[in-house]
Amino acid sequence: MALKMVKGSIDRMFDKNLQDLVRGIRNHKEDEAKYISQCIDEIKQELKQDNIAVKANAVCKLTYLQMLGYDISWAAFNIIEVMSASKFTFKRIGYLAASQCFHEGTDVIMLTTNQIRKDLSSPSQYDTGVALTGLSCFVTPDLARDLANDIMTLMSHTKPYIRKKAVLIMYKVFLKYPESLRPAFPRLKEKLEDPDPGVQSAAVNVICELARRNPKNYLSLAPLFFKLMTSSTNNWVLIKIIKLFGALTPLEPRLGKKLIEPLTNLIHSTSAMSLLYECVNTVIAVLISLSSGMPNHSASIQLCVQKLRILIEDSDQNLKYLGLLAMSKILRTHPKSVQAHKDLVLQCLDDKDESIRLRALDLLYGMVSKKNLMEIVKKLMTHVDKAEGTTYRDELLTKIIDICSQSNYQHITNFEWYISILVELTRLEGTRHGHLIAAQMLDVAIRVKAIRRFAVSQMSVLLDSAHLVASSTQRNGICEVLYAAAWICGEFSEHLQEPHQTLEAMLRPKVTTLPGHIQAVYVQNVVKLYASILQQKERDSDAEAAQELTRFMVERLPQFVQSADLEVQERASCILQLVKHIQKLQAKEVPVAEEVSALFAGELNPVAPKAQKKVPVPEGLDLDAWINEPPSDSESEDEMPKAIFHDEEQRHAKQQPPKADEEELARRREARKQEQANNPFYIKSSPSPQKRYQDAPGVEHIPVVQIDLSVPLKVPGLPTSEQYVKLEEERRHQQRLEKDRRKKKRKEKKGKPRRHSSLHTESDEDIAPAQQVDIITEEMPENALPSDEDDKDPNDPYRALDIDLDKPLADSEKLPVQKHRNADTSKSPEKEDMPVTEKKSKKPKKKEKKHKEKDRERRKEKERKGEDLDFWLSTTPPPAAAPAPPTPPPPGSLEEEPRVNTVTTTPEEEHEDPKRQEQDEEEEERDPEKKPAKHKKKKHKKEEKPKDKKKSKKKPAVNDGVEEPLENGALNEEPLPPMSSYCLLAENSYVKMTYDIQGSLQKDSQVTVFIVLENQSNSFLKSMELNVLDSLNTKLARPEGSSVHDGVPVPFQLPPGISNEAQFVFTIQSIVMAQKLKGTLSFIAKNDEGSTHEKLDFKLHFSCTSYLITTPCYSDAFAKLLESGDLSMSSIKVDGINMSFQNLLAKICFYHHFSVVERVDSCASLYSRSIQGHHICLLVKKGEKSVSVDGKCGDATLLSNLLEEVKATLAKC
Repeated sequence: MALKMVKGSIDRMFDKNLQDLVRGIRNHKEDEAKYISQCIDEIKQELKQDNIAVKANAVCKLTYLQMLGYDISWAAFNIIEVMSASKFTFKRIGYLAASQCFHEGTDVIMLTTNQIRKDLSSPSQYDTGVALTGLSCFVTPDLARDLANDIMTLMSHTKPYIRKKAVLIMYKVFLKYPESLRPAFPRLKEKLEDPDPGVQSAAVNVICELARRNPKNYLSLAPLFFKLMTSSTNNWVLIKIIKLFGALTPLEPRLGKKLIEPLTNLIHSTSAMSLLYECVNTVIAVLISLSSGMPNHSASIQLCVQKLRILIEDSDQNLKYLGLLAMSKILRTHPKSVQAHKDLVLQCLDDKDESIRLRALDLLYGMVSKKNLMEIVKKLMTHVDKAEGTTYRDELLTKIIDICSQSNYQHITNFEWYISILVELTRLEGTRHGHLIAAQMLDVAIRVKAIRRFAVSQMSVLLDSAHLVASSTQRNGICEVLYAAAWICGEFSEHLQEPHQTLEAMLRPKVTTLPGHIQAVYVQNVVKLYASILQQKERDSDAEAAQELTRFMVERLPQFVQSADLEVQERASCILQLVKHIQKLQAKEVPVAEEVSALFAGELNPVAPKAQKKVPVPEGLDLDAWINEPPSDSESEDEMPKAIFHDEEQRHAKQQPPKADEEELARRREARKQEQANNPFYIKSSPSPQKRYQDAPGVEHIPVVQIDLSVPLKVPGLPTSEQYVKLEEERRHQQRLEKDRRKKKRKEKKGKPRRHSSLHTESDEDIAPAQQVDIITEEMPENALPSDEDDKDPNDPYRALDIDLDKPLADSEKLPVQKHRNADTSKSPEKEDMPVTEKKSKKPKKKEKKHKEKDRERRKEKERKGEDLDFWLSTTPPPAAAPAPPTPPPPGSLEEEPRVNTVTTTPEEEHEDPKRQEQDEEEEERDPEKKPAKHKKKKHKKEEKPKDKKKSKKKPAVNDGVEEPLENGALNEEPLPPMSSYCLLAENSYVKMTYDIQGSLQKDSQVTVFIVLENQSNSFLKSMELNVLDSLNTKLARPEGSSVHDGVPVPFQLPPGISNEAQFVFTIQSIVMAQKLKGTLSFIAKNDEGSTHEKLDFKLHFSCTSYLITTPCYSDAFAKLLESGDLSMSSIKVDGINMSFQNLLAKICFYHHFSVVERVDSCASLYSRSIQGHHICLLVKKGEKSVSVDGKCGDATLLSNLLEEVKATLAKC
């Protein structure tokens, strides 16, 4: 063994560790993929070794490779092996790897449950800590459900390090298993008053995250958080609490009145900018919720604005950004307070940081009014001229349009000015937002009737100078404005001064270089313009001019017919034929103008954005029904459709490119390197200075031309926006004079005017628009649906956490607890409500008393603190800081006082295998009420340990003969052979089945069969299904909708060498006789050679013992039961018994579910109870080489069969 260890250590010296791997990857830059592939092969060999240190090293290297993007899911099972290592350094590597590569779809993640539970209960806080940290990264709904109670227990751990981690991971558990929120919430609430600040901070974090999405459920915690806010000195905790109050205040406006004073004090006193920012944010939320409820809130707003100004003026860009962000929130409710700082916001537009400039732009959007719109837009237009970089310039353009168009253009008083702004924006080259300008031109022209004449005149000038814009169509999108210009001139052609000139501009040959969709609009609107001019010529009786116009159209339209765009071709062809037909009619002197104009009669109105969504579905229309039947599955997917065009087959044949030779590959490689070199986001190794100098282009040879940008570019014939600013100022001045004149006339009769009448302030309502604007409202369909809400995301994990936490906890909501299955109840059969007393142990009594005192204190504290939220909100002064209540031991912890005498325990239960523990845990999930009994049993086991602590648990000291009676399982601690309640069910080369049957007192007609399936082959077993042939008495519980012939699927798959346990419920009518049921396990075995369907037949034996429940009973209750006279009696005797009485009793208790009531020497009384309430009492006496068993039971048949089973057990002794 020693040589083997030395050999393993020597082998590890030559293994590559993580440093070697990283060094190797850096040294193999040219063939990195090949090197890593070689390393992965080496790692696979290392994982096959038995040495856990070698495996841990391999998993460590795999973790690094996973960071580089390589898939390591194939090593999931090896990762679990390393996680289960006893050494912490290896365990940590395993959990790190699991946290990086495990996810909900990982097949083997279900195998980690017991390992994680074991680590959570480890005496080492570091094992527990690493398990909690790792679990937080890969927790699944199943893991959350199974481990929720264990994690909740850790929230009361003695170490703050563990408590903090447990509190934090509960947030992930809540997301995956929302049902755990209600039972765990009281414990989480207790942690808000934890003595350790780290745990307290963690609890605040978790509750604040939960409340962020569903704040109404946490309103009842407001008094507790208020106390924390006024007493805590931790800025980060304060930030979280203040954020939470910001979310709670809109739900309870009265809360704002309580918060405003402490928040204002914090704003005045704190030097932490982060806390100041959150306080300001919450004050804003408070004041929004209060609205008119608090008359003197202007002082608080002014305070916030002043503090934010300090942030904005700070040199720290982050603070400046946050200041602008918070200012935008104040702007929504108190715009006038922010508008006073317009100079500061405009100053931020000159900041070198683009994000600051963009945030200032957002702020300007809300600061705009009728009074300052023109001034702000003028400032922004100067920034457009100076802007560097297309991104910021495009953002400026977008913001100008948004500012002007907000709320149906409510701030625009002169639409001629706005049209001129839009036209000026067409000077921008390289912008991506030409379509935005075009959309605004169309929108204004359609909605504002009074502006159409001016808009048409401006658009005609744009079309006339279209060659200026069209020359740069290949490098910018500003040509999109021609789309709007052409449509406006065509639709409202009656307003054109020189329509013939505009028609010529739209039919220039250069127009064919525009994008197809713009050409299509040109062609369509050329006809509108042609119809308008034709009508005018016929009205003037100028037939020759009309024929000349038609001839001009026939000459120019063919250039569009030859367009590569199908839409343009179709429109041009139709219109050309129409014009040729008109030409023929004109030759016959037939008037056609009226008919041509009728093609475009009527007015187009804008449609509401959500009009389509609001159209009701007609009756009888099924939108989900197929219009045409879908093709059948039988059609071959490989069939290729027949070639429609004659040369299509040739093209398909040519699609296969020839294989690239070495030269071509080298050329592609060089091109890729060149692309990477030019890509600024590709991380490159820095070349040597000499090489950098050689590769640098000759910058000194690039000609530099100085351009004077002080003179802005100008489209000839178009007005500038500046002249409208001056005109608007003059117009407003005239309006003010006129208004003052009217006021003066009114006040002459009333006497002397007031002293402050000269200090006139102009509001937005005072400013009248330049012309009466008729804004057309958007059209909606008939019977439009009123619903306008967007559907909520059905996959939002926070929807499931919208839970009322104030309701009392129901029994069904308690968390599943791992528990020994035999401990079903702690009540005696007759005196179930009788208080339990302990005769010998005094120590537990003290603990029990102490625990009751704690409970009493806790109840008093709750009564003292349980004042209603309304009462708390109605009091003006903040509540005095109450002392923290004593932290009670958790309901599931060992500190809770158990009743020692309630459960009979035998030392062999210490030897139970892990499967039994899993079984206990699963039963606990079915019956949460058993939780206290589990811990009672644990405590009792603790008391049964020998006094000599150095001795092993498995080797208890042999006690001397005890002469006095022993009650309730106080057996001599004599070494016992290992026992298991699992029996072999069936076995073949693929799978081994062992089973155990267990009942429950809560369900008198059901038993659960626990079947352990172990894969004994090298195949992967999947699609497992268990079926049992039902009898009249016993039936397998199947899923809803299943027939009696259907099987029950096994809820897992088995990799080679793995075992797992499944549960199957059977309903029983009569339990007085044993019976056997035939069954079959069918499954698919998959290996490298393929998959095969296999089955394994078995016979499931339901003994009378399987219907019994280990139930404790006390001697007084047992004596009354025997004296009642209602029980039938029977006896058996077995000879040839050499086993000690101690072991004999242990076997009977273990295999037949009995508990010891009382024992004297070689005589003992035993008790058990059936699932249907039968009481079974046994008296076991041992002679020299024989054992006699006398039994009493309410049912003679059950007793007889049961004694036969006991006899069979004793015969094996």
